[in-house]
Amino acid sequence: MLGFLLRRLLYMIPTVFLVSVVTFIIIQLPPGDYLDTLAAEMSDSGGLDEGTMQALTEQYGLGQPIYVQYYKWMSGILLDGNFGISFERNLPVNDLIWDRLGWTFTISILTLLFIWAVALPIGIYSAVRKYSVGDYAATFFGFIGLAVPNFLLALVMMYVAFKYFGQSVGGLVSPEYLEEPWSWEKFVDLLKHIWMPIVVVGTSGAAALIRIMRANLLDELYRPYVVTARAKGMSEFQLLLRYPVRVALNPFVSTIGWILPTLVSGEIIVAVVMNLPTTGPLLLRALLVQDMYLAGSLILIVSLLTVLGTLISDLLLAWIDPRIRYQ
Repeated sequence: MLGFLLRRLLYMIPTVFLVSVVTFIIIQLPPGDYLDTLAAEMSDSGGLDEGTMQALTEQYGLGQPIYVQYYKWMSGILLDGNFGISFERNLPVNDLIWDRLGWTFTISILTLLFIWAVALPIGIYSAVRKYSVGDYAATFFGFIGLAVPNFLLALVMMYVAFKYFGQSVGGLVSPEYLEEPWSWEKFVDLLKHIWMPIVVVGTSGAAALIRIMRANLLDELYRPYVVTARAKGMSEFQLLLRYPVRVALNPFVSTIGWILPTLVSGEIIVAVVMNLPTTGPLLLRALLVQDMYLAGSLILIVSLLTVLGTLISDLLLAWIDPRIRYQ
């Protein structure tokens, strides 16, 4: 187990490096740079004069070759943990990212727990009670969850919450608590707001995993080893959890590799609609204005989460399924 873990950690180093190179190149592909975007935005007020453009170019190192810019960025990350400076905000990228990563991970982890808590029991029920009313209902709502865009669901839920329950919508706390220090009242207000983005972001993921769990479990319920265990007198509940559910969990667990980074970055529109203090809107704005160090750092973090999610999936698969060998 330890050797398998060490090998996978070593494989992660060149993978993350190559991802960072490709990311930096892609960010540089659009014509122009941050200063061109800034000059275009200020064109109505006369734009930037040549002297200011030259000074900003030297300050940010934008006139240097792309490989020099990449080297300076990566050396700062590896040697000092410095992700560079955000051009637009003129602030260290570290400060901008860490301010939002806490909320991003909180919402992501709670959403992941919500997805599993909903998908696992409903998926098992749909497979065991195949073609029942409950199975048809779960299938119907599963298709609805997959078909309805998350941002549309967010708009509907925000409208209902404001129209019929008088709850403030947008953000994670009410406006009167934004600048207040943490207290019990603020925590309770947070609980009143945070459930909405969790449900909105987790709906499509839960719907997809319900279908995956149902299909996988149906494949296992009629295997010879299940029939043999039932013939030996094992109770249905014990048999279900001990054998077919455990095997059917393999694809269920493997989804961690893509769910984790998707929750962090994939729901940008939902974060913008609901005014969430997460990394999604920050990444969107950085890409629009070609703030390369900020955008590159966020994409690098998402890529690292993808690799880590895959590693966690592999370790969990090896743990729950003895047929999988580390070799």
